[in-house]
Amino acid sequence: MLEKAPVEVGSPFLTVRAVEVVYSNSTVALKPCHLDFSDNEVTVLLGPSGAGKSTLLRTLNCLVMPSKGSVLVRDLGELKSRKVVRRHRLRTGMVFQQHQLIARLSALENVLLSRIGNYSFLRSLVPLPKSERMWALECLERVGLTDKALERCDALSGGQQQRVGIARAIAQRPDLILADEPVASLDPASSEHVLSTLREISRQDGIPAVVSLHQLEYARMFADRIVGLAKGEVVFDGPPRDLDDAALEKIYGSRPLA
Repeated sequence: MLEKAPVEVGSPFLTVRAVEVVYSNSTVALKPCHLDFSDNEVTVLLGPSGAGKSTLLRTLNCLVMPSKGSVLVRDLGELKSRKVVRRHRLRTGMVFQQHQLIARLSALENVLLSRIGNYSFLRSLVPLPKSERMWALECLERVGLTDKALERCDALSGGQQQRVGIARAIAQRPDLILADEPVASLDPASSEHVLSTLREISRQDGIPAVVSLHQLEYARMFADRIVGLAKGEVVFDGPPRDLDDAALEKIYGSRPLA
């Protein structure tokens, strides 16, 4: 049985300590950084393409392994053994840019796929218990898609597919949500609906959500905190109200059009 690390009262849920990522071709994707992520907080990673947003996001559940430094989770300790990393991933809901849904399956079936990791291989070959189907329906209800539960995902709009992706993420009963450019291909109305849903879930469930975005206006609308990156370096860390012209110049080199 995996033992939990001691929990310090008031400690951040997740800490990135002097993490650096250098790829095999010597490209520095992320310069050494130290960040804490707290409960009930929506953090937006903001910056231009190639700034290091996705790399930083993916180090938070070791989809990208740090070249140096460490990632620590409050009740698990450092993410370095396979057992600890696997446990952390089971408790981390991921929302991807391209949905990563199985098009031929229904919305309900896609959400249920997130529960398979909690069962043995043999048990996963037969239908999951009724309680799991009820939980998946509850997750679809939270994102406003109960009426689409039995529809194939390729019959849904892009915004609806992304909300299925959110339902799938929260079906894991996560302690952390990571969203990598979740609205990059959506229209403004769908984008605001998706980001509003993520913020609501973070606050209702009291869990941190870390979202990488390109869009400055959405960062200001939905973030509790913004971490700005430029050329692999954290150059801003603060609330949206502090994101002034000087901060934008550090992130983009010049002030972008909002």
